[in-house]
Amino acid sequence: MALPLKITLLAAFLLLGACRSDPISFHTLTPVQLPNTRAGAQIPIEGITVPPQVDRPQIVIRQGSSGLAILETQWWGASLADELRSALNDQLSNTGTRGNVSVRIDVQRFDSIPGQYGLIDVKWRLRPSGAAENSLLTCRSTLQTPSGPGIDDLVAAQQNNVRRLAALISQAAGNPRGCPSAS
Repeated sequence: MALPLKITLLAAFLLLGACRSDPISFHTLTPVQLPNTRAGAQIPIEGITVPPQVDRPQIVIRQGSSGLAILETQWWGASLADELRSALNDQLSNTGTRGNVSVRIDVQRFDSIPGQYGLIDVKWRLRPSGAAENSLLTCRSTLQTPSGPGIDDLVAAQQNNVRRLAALISQAAGNPRGCPSAS
């Protein structure tokens, strides 16, 4: 009687072990950085939109010329729109800009291709406080950073794109005569 019980227990443990899933890894678009010592105003974000295909907690990568893959074990800390808002709020605080402006951000594309690049294509609009519609500055920036093969490499590439976008917005807020060029 003891042998069948041992076999049953062993089979149950093997089945439970086979059902184990990989742990979920969480990522953020806000890089670890030293404290910011600049003094100045924050540029508030009026709104942010992201394509629905990628606006989810799971990281979405491109596969081939037309495929997308949702990575079930690689997640953002929040939905992509919330991650972008948080990262940009962090980058746009204490910008040292003069005058009160706000920004609206419409992400057109957010492509992540492991081993190739991270890309963000964004239309953004600066609005001085109390300004008329005709004084809005509307710009478009396409930022691409090479990426290594791992997801951590891809996240770092997208963090760099967000940092560069924040720098362009800050530059335009300090001198709203025209759209700065991405370099």
